[in-house]
Amino acid sequence: MDLALYSAPDSAKGTSFWKNPVAWLKEKNLSHGYWIFFSAAFFFDAGFAIYFFLFNLFLLDYHFNERAMGWIGGALTLGSLVGTLPAGALTQKYGVRPLLIFLFISAPLLNIVRAVWLWEPAQIGFAFLAGLAMSIWGVCYLPAVARTTTEGNRTSGFSFIFSVSIGTAMLGGIVCGYLGHWLAMVGIDLQPVETKRLILLLSCGIVFLGLIPVLRLHLPLHLNENGEDSSPARGSWLRKWKIGPFLRRYLPLMGLWSAVLAAFNPFANVYLTRNLHVPMAQIGLIFSTVQVLQFLMGILTPIVFRAVGLMNGIALTQIAAAVVLGCLAGSTNQKLAIVLYLVYSAAQWMSAPGLYNLVMNETPDSERSAASAMTLFCNALTASIATAAAGVLLTRFGYPRVLLSLALTASVIALLFRINVAPLTHEYSRSSQVPALKD
Repeated sequence: MDLALYSAPDSAKGTSFWKNPVAWLKEKNLSHGYWIFFSAAFFFDAGFAIYFFLFNLFLLDYHFNERAMGWIGGALTLGSLVGTLPAGALTQKYGVRPLLIFLFISAPLLNIVRAVWLWEPAQIGFAFLAGLAMSIWGVCYLPAVARTTTEGNRTSGFSFIFSVSIGTAMLGGIVCGYLGHWLAMVGIDLQPVETKRLILLLSCGIVFLGLIPVLRLHLPLHLNENGEDSSPARGSWLRKWKIGPFLRRYLPLMGLWSAVLAAFNPFANVYLTRNLHVPMAQIGLIFSTVQVLQFLMGILTPIVFRAVGLMNGIALTQIAAAVVLGCLAGSTNQKLAIVLYLVYSAAQWMSAPGLYNLVMNETPDSERSAASAMTLFCNALTASIATAAAGVLLTRFGYPRVLLSLALTASVIALLFRINVAPLTHEYSRSSQVPALKD
């Protein structure tokens, strides 16, 4: 199949998003089902973006150190690991919609408990349960977008759904930073830790709102050229797992890339607070700025990847993130470190649509649920180990050494993606074709 980045609607010249966003969206011809799922994703991403941005700072106020945060974060991703394969099987048996309904009820409830019960063993246990519930999202997300888009508009669909919920998360960052001041102005004097708890609870309420569009969601069947449903037969999901040459190379590298991100991203706000002494209000603004940058990068991603190619674009954004992370490791100036963190956030975010678009376009529709589950399984496996290990290493060796090691690892991963994965993609096959000589 052709890569969505090169299909007609996305590659054709049309209206500029910046000049006329409404006309730009109309040109993409995104389906009604896409917009319903987009609404659910909007609330899910916005609510949990705020929650996970603030949660480690909340734990820091209760004197949890990086070691404890690493174990709690590792338990969360371990739960995602354990839940991914059963979630994939249940999705195939019962469909996407019932599992999404369960997700939008259970995940907010479990994370509410995490914001209330601060006993460390309970934190680890409920983090594991929350990871189990949230594994459903990863398994359902990619096939849902794939089913509500075409190859011609899939890149725009992925990029747009990745980016637009950032607007709410951006406002959430401002609220995180200034809610305490606003409450004090109206006579409500809360301790900083209680303000954080209130924000965590409100963010779970935002996720609950996503249940409304989920209840209206009906995913269309994918039909083959004969007009028949091309989805895998019910009950055969596990038996139809195929790990071909592409996935054998893609999955380990994707897992390692996820490990690099999981080793630093959960601790980034703690690093800014503890090592660079950035105040909470400023951290909220930094978070909001990150959302703006990620929104802009999400919109620019299809343009950049069309210009340089999908695999080149993935490698370039990964190398950029690695270089900036290495610079961050050696930075002691607060302002410079903040700028480097913003650039790192933008670069690593920009690689995500390309990586997920790659696996969806290199996988037949009948195998996408399995490929999605395998991707999330490998990501959760490596991330759970990386987060727990990073907590221990940060406590023992400090941030500079760990960040430099992560930067070097990320650079190697980017090169391996370009060298080992690119030759197995459709993009590479087209670019390497040579017209036959005529007699």
